[in-house]
Amino acid sequence: MRLVLAIKVFFAVLFNARTAELVREACARAKAGQPAPKAAAPTKPEGKAKAAATEVKAPDLGPVAAVLSLLQREARFVDFLMEDVDAYGDAQVGAAARSVHRGCRKALQDYVKLQPVRLEKEGDRLTVDPGFDPAAIRLTGNLVGNPPFQGTLRHHGWRIEKANLPAPPQGPDPGIVQPAEVEIQ
Repeated sequence: MRLVLAIKVFFAVLFNARTAELVREACARAKAGQPAPKAAAPTKPEGKAKAAATEVKAPDLGPVAAVLSLLQREARFVDFLMEDVDAYGDAQVGAAARSVHRGCRKALQDYVKLQPVRLEKEGDRLTVDPGFDPAAIRLTGNLVGNPPFQGTLRHHGWRIEKANLPAPPQGPDPGIVQPAEVEIQ
């Protein structure tokens, strides 16, 4: 279930700045060993016996469906991930992965402009100064004390510079990534 949650959080952060900020704050609290803030208890309005129950809003599937739709159209990405590849040999999986990779890469290049978070080469030594953005730099290894930290860049990270995604699929069910195909004889 953590994988499903991670994918949901990824797309929520990608398409919602407020969600991204909340996740960044939660990660910073977790890294510092602080507990998550407790939700405020509902208060009773003056003159009313009970507060009305809050309505849970369904997540907006449109942006997630748009991205998955694009990757499915260009690379059959969802088909590849949903397939049980254990029944196939490494050569077959490798050939399929190459095709999926090519299509996903094309989709990214066509619709999203990515830039590295850090410009140094992977393996370079660098200094992480006080006040660094924990959403942009994840510290790993023997983390003791306070910044500045000296370390080795293991991955330069990625930042979206520009995105021009197609409109989400239209229809009564915003969660449709690809419609079922029925060939009429």
